[in-house]
Amino acid sequence: MEEILKSLKRGAVDVISGEELSQKLMRSRKESRPLRVKAGFDPTAPDLHLGHTVLIQKLKHFQEAGHQVVFLIGDFTGMIGDPTGKAETRKVLTREDVERNAATYKEQIFKILDPEKTEVRFNSEWLSGLTIEEMVRIAGQMTVARMLERDDFRRRYEGERPISIHEFLYPLFQGYDSVALKADVELGGTDQKFNLLVGRDLQRVYGQEAQVVMTTPLLVGLDGVNKMSKSLGNYVGITEPPETIFGKMMSISDDLMLKYYELLSDVTLAGLEALRNGLADGTRHPMDAKVALAREIVARFHGDAAGREAEEGFRRRFSGKEFPDDARRVPGSALGGRIDLASVVSAVSTSFTSKSAVRRLIQQGGLEINGEKAVDPAGSIVPQGEIRLKIGKKEFIIVTFG
Repeated sequence: MEEILKSLKRGAVDVISGEELSQKLMRSRKESRPLRVKAGFDPTAPDLHLGHTVLIQKLKHFQEAGHQVVFLIGDFTGMIGDPTGKAETRKVLTREDVERNAATYKEQIFKILDPEKTEVRFNSEWLSGLTIEEMVRIAGQMTVARMLERDDFRRRYEGERPISIHEFLYPLFQGYDSVALKADVELGGTDQKFNLLVGRDLQRVYGQEAQVVMTTPLLVGLDGVNKMSKSLGNYVGITEPPETIFGKMMSISDDLMLKYYELLSDVTLAGLEALRNGLADGTRHPMDAKVALAREIVARFHGDAAGREAEEGFRRRFSGKEFPDDARRVPGSALGGRIDLASVVSAVSTSFTSKSAVRRLIQQGGLEINGEKAVDPAGSIVPQGEIRLKIGKKEFIIVTFG
């Protein structure tokens, strides 16, 4: 049981409460009744990125432990729009938008979950049939004061920005989902904590045992700073071509790589500890570890053969076979400690000598780092080994460290 708990809690931020989870797991084993473990996803966009898969990976951990996972598609709540973290009311999606996006979600999640052991539900099944009387009863369980405890609502209220009444309904409807599904455990990102706790409250109101709430971190994007987001361009889409996914994974920092291993990889806890120790004592090279992770992620969504091919393609480019022998070499010490791309390139290039010019070059896809296009003008390099820069069409530079 201790090992199972460690696996289920891997990468989790909050477990409310750990004691309740242990009790539920023990009762589940004694009664031979799997726990019902729920995670909800509003189909607000047609494709998923790695940030979404953190929760799906956690569902997989419960699934592998023998429990019933419920992948809930919020086709009803998706038309409202989750106000979490938003500075203004979200655009309301049409039924057609939601149904189209929901169809693609069903295709994508089974790259991770076992379809025969996954219950896929839509919350329109129960929410669209609620009577006015039932909605009033649900709304009566929450006060405006408690709603304003949420940071996003409080900031908008204090800033005199509009808050629509239907946005107050969102956490109530999400909480009612747990009542309808009789959830034993609900998973969500740390930004969902308020909504998940509402589910515990409503279950008690309806005479059910309160669900355990487990939150996972918001996955940091490729820039190493912000939450992974398509709008910020720091994302890895799971439907992107294999070589694109592989190249993006190879661009992350060593520190971020370890977090990705913890939240996204199927490497065991023992394997994860061995990796940390190997990187710390120098017996495991960061580049090799990163290649293994990139290959695993590509294989998950495109198959083993695609993972191997993407790795081979990357190694051909990185080996220098496609890099001229007369490339100019610059010692890393010449950078004066600067690692942001704009400063690095402007310091070593003879063609792009201003930071603004470098940023435009990156936006136009004209900068390659170790054979992969740079995508983030605000990105940085990892100061170790050799950094091969292709600047524009004709300038090739190798920056060496150590």
